[in-house]
Amino acid sequence: MNIENTLSENWRASGINEGDTILLHSNTSNTLRRIKKMGAKPSVEAILQSFLQAVGTNGTLVLPLFNFQFTQGVAFNIKTTKSEMGALTELARHHPKATRTGHPIYSFAAIGKNAELFNGTKNFSGYGEDSPFAKIHELNGKIAVLDLPDQNSMTFYHYVEEACKVDYRYHKKFSALYTDENNNTQHETFGLFVRNVEKGVLTKVNPMGELLWNKGFYSGDRPKTGTGLRTISTKTLYDETESIIKNGNAKGLLYDIE
Repeated sequence: MNIENTLSENWRASGINEGDTILLHSNTSNTLRRIKKMGAKPSVEAILQSFLQAVGTNGTLVLPLFNFQFTQGVAFNIKTTKSEMGALTELARHHPKATRTGHPIYSFAAIGKNAELFNGTKNFSGYGEDSPFAKIHELNGKIAVLDLPDQNSMTFYHYVEEACKVDYRYHKKFSALYTDENNNTQHETFGLFVRNVEKGVLTKVNPMGELLWNKGFYSGDRPKTGTGLRTISTKTLYDETESIIKNGNAKGLLYDIE
């Protein structure tokens, strides 16, 4: 059995097509167990290769390399700062064809045909109009989520919230030492559109995820069922989230007040 082929077929059945630009959020634990049950050696490398195989040579795979230490004043190095988003993302960071975007908190690894479009991206705001989220949206990409609830994966919501200038979030700046791809180090400042904790704002987006399921916008399987992978187009996700915000229905779907 070629496990990469089998997994690739699983991802295709859940909505990934040849040539897609995919932003992948992942928890690989269940997939590794599935691989073992199939009689193969559990391998994060095989999982990464299976996703690259699913998008094909004309596709692009983008993975989050989020690291939140910069918010605490810890230095960031675009070449060496590790991802805090799991083994699959760390493997992608080391991929020989990966390019890493430059925001020190919300950076991404891009591999594939459109990877060069992400090269040199150094957006000031993590969810801003020049961020990788925006690039994936412009490319009519998709978001794929492996065995994670919306609450622990769908950061794209915050990109829409920033674009809509919601009043329950605000722009906050963070500063620390920053080392770029040329090994130049200097003190730099970046921003994030953060929730207003002083007003008791809590990020609670699982209800929005249920709405998307109920409307039939997610393709594939819920977390920890079947393949565990679901996909949605960024256009659909953006339009639905924007509509919720503009109609005054964000509270209870995207956030709550404690």
